[in-house]
Amino acid sequence: MKKKHLFKFFSLIVVLGLLLSACSSSTGGDGKKPKPGASNKPNVDTSKFPMTVKNDKNAVEDGTLTYGLVSDTPFEGVLSSLYSEGVPDSEVQQFFDDTLFSYNADYEMTNDGAATWELSDDKKTITVKIRDNVNWSDGQPVTAEDYEYSFLVIGNKDYTGVRYGDTIIQSIVGMKEYHAGKAKNISGIKIIDDKTLSITFTKANPSLLTGLWSTAAPKHLLKDTPIKDLAKSPYVHAKAIGFGPFKIKKIVPGESVEYERNDNYWKGKPRLKSIVLKVVNPKVILQSLKKGDVDIASFPVDQYPAAKNAKAFQFLGKIELSYSYIGFKLGHWDAKKGKNIMDNPKFQDKRLRQAMAYALDEKSVGEKIYNGLRFPATSLIPPSFPSWHSDAGAIGYDPEKAKKLLDEAGYKDKDGDGLREDPDGKKFHINFLSMSGGETAEPLAKFYMQCWKNVGLDVSLVDGRLAEFNSFYDMVEADDPKVDVFAGAWSTGSDVDPYGLYGEDVAFNFSRYVNEENSKLLEEGHSEKALDHDYRKQVYEDWQKLMNDELPVIPTLFRYGLTAVNNRVKDYTIEPGKTTFVWSDVSVSSNNPDVE
Repeated sequence: MKKKHLFKFFSLIVVLGLLLSACSSSTGGDGKKPKPGASNKPNVDTSKFPMTVKNDKNAVEDGTLTYGLVSDTPFEGVLSSLYSEGVPDSEVQQFFDDTLFSYNADYEMTNDGAATWELSDDKKTITVKIRDNVNWSDGQPVTAEDYEYSFLVIGNKDYTGVRYGDTIIQSIVGMKEYHAGKAKNISGIKIIDDKTLSITFTKANPSLLTGLWSTAAPKHLLKDTPIKDLAKSPYVHAKAIGFGPFKIKKIVPGESVEYERNDNYWKGKPRLKSIVLKVVNPKVILQSLKKGDVDIASFPVDQYPAAKNAKAFQFLGKIELSYSYIGFKLGHWDAKKGKNIMDNPKFQDKRLRQAMAYALDEKSVGEKIYNGLRFPATSLIPPSFPSWHSDAGAIGYDPEKAKKLLDEAGYKDKDGDGLREDPDGKKFHINFLSMSGGETAEPLAKFYMQCWKNVGLDVSLVDGRLAEFNSFYDMVEADDPKVDVFAGAWSTGSDVDPYGLYGEDVAFNFSRYVNEENSKLLEEGHSEKALDHDYRKQVYEDWQKLMNDELPVIPTLFRYGLTAVNNRVKDYTIEPGKTTFVWSDVSVSSNNPDVE
């Protein structure tokens, strides 16, 4: 999950596995459709988890801290927000790469960050002024041209990343002409002085103050590299710089990063002298925390019972801006047209998709395996957006309903082997792509496949095995023809607007779903009319109901996330509105971590 960047940034989550051997009514599911509002909360008393660490001891001078990146695979090392996509890389970035803006508890931009802003009366032009003391870690000033350059990269026709699908970026005046190669610059972006620029949009957008791209790029290091080759630049990888509280001192590719303090940080000298980040396998994270090898780490909730009485560290927790899902491959991405093409006939009948959703007992998964800290997802907008989340049309666990839908769609067992043939009487097989992630990942995949087998569907893993994180998303993004369905997860970012995941012209729409009503509602959700809160709320309720009926992806689980923090850590928080620049304030009260 992308914890630092509270702008519209969709991240890929590493999905840890569960331990279930079969999917049947005996696992605890009641076979009933969830009542609206009844299941969209954890089945555990989460009030015992604060969002800020408790430590009243005095901080030591020039302390150091070890951060655990919990993953069973190396991080890729793509360390520029222009190109990074996965959670592991975003965790590496958070220490050295600040955003320009700060945010409040509602994820709206404030004027307390590295830049201030002012919105015009018609809400179509924003003027951004970068503070005079904001400098890159190499000493060069962060300028208005650096901020403009990030838009010039994203909008360029040779850009190889995935950010251009953002609706706010596309609505900048002159952006589409620039993207088409008809203009050398973006006419809606005006440089006023070295530290100030204005951005004008074609229309007012209610997501502007929660979803505006807020990362500058070091133009002085990147400008001489053609944009078509920029993703390979060393300044996008091991030599990446930012204007955050720390700077990279040493990288062991994929394994660890050593950071040193940025003494000229714009908010003042950070309290820690250094931070060490290291990859820790989820199988050993509990022991690493107990031994004091790691001070801070996200914690796998399936291991919570073994750790809940720990004395060396404490837990912080909150409902995350994220959800797990199972996606159907409905088509492919046409890079030349910049559009999704829904041309795969295999899952075009939504009754098949609905049946596969009804077959899954997610209530038991959350309660029995995640100890109540994950719970059935009832829509594609998580309850961490309470104003916008809706259970309208939610599908629950109902295997009999699944069987009925399959029968209606013509998927019937015609040869008596217990598995259904397709409507033409041919063998019907589904290739399922699932990700590795700890020793329980394989049982989770088997659980899902057993659920589908229980309603007569023949499903097996792509290539007969789980895929590691990087190869998993390589196959998903490339629309590998071997993949029929896949289990993924999204960190939504702070902007509720789901266009960047499900729009017709966005690369993150991995299911390649195209639907006229979907496109209409997504456009209405960030239209000028949506500046009216009640109007926008109704639009998103209608959209969630549509997606719960169409099911291009099946929402599976919402998440209550846990972070384990050693008792010696001070002033670390996961509270919304306080996390943007948290690393400059964090300190330790002892040079030695608490151990058990």
